[in-house]
Amino acid sequence: MIYIYDDFGGTHTTSMAAAYHLKQLPQSERKLTTDEILNIKYFNKLTKEDFGKLIFHGKDEDGHSVYTIGRKSQDLVVTALKELFLLLQEKHNFEERIILSNTSPTVPFIMSIGGLFSRTLKIDSIGVPCLVKGAKQCCDNVFRLVEYTKEVGKSDLRKKIVILNNELFKN
Repeated sequence: MIYIYDDFGGTHTTSMAAAYHLKQLPQSERKLTTDEILNIKYFNKLTKEDFGKLIFHGKDEDGHSVYTIGRKSQDLVVTALKELFLLLQEKHNFEERIILSNTSPTVPFIMSIGGLFSRTLKIDSIGVPCLVKGAKQCCDNVFRLVEYTKEVGKSDLRKKIVILNNELFKN
């Protein structure tokens, strides 16, 4: 199975989700510390050149691969990935089950502002504190989203490609 967490930038809530999924963060809904947030692999480190790239984060305890992708505002990226995986399954006996899980609903406004200042405007002195505050606001939602994503991954194995919009985790 392959898990892919996606959102606009692919460097904040997706990185958090991958870290929760891979048990690199405490497995609870408690608020993360500033150090825990800033030490998440790829958190606030990807650039515009990384948009559209699948970033491998590791394998989970069941041996499933965990990736993230920043899709910008183009939901067509998820559609294109789905179509590519369907093609691979149909024409080349690709047997992996794919779970695409959107982390965008968990993003609080302050995190969006932080991303704008830090990643776009390169003003980390404003952006990073906003990102940390936003990460603390949404970490419990991201944790629950990951738990839900893993549950879906283990259920209804007949569906080879699952796309989770995750609106129930709206911040």
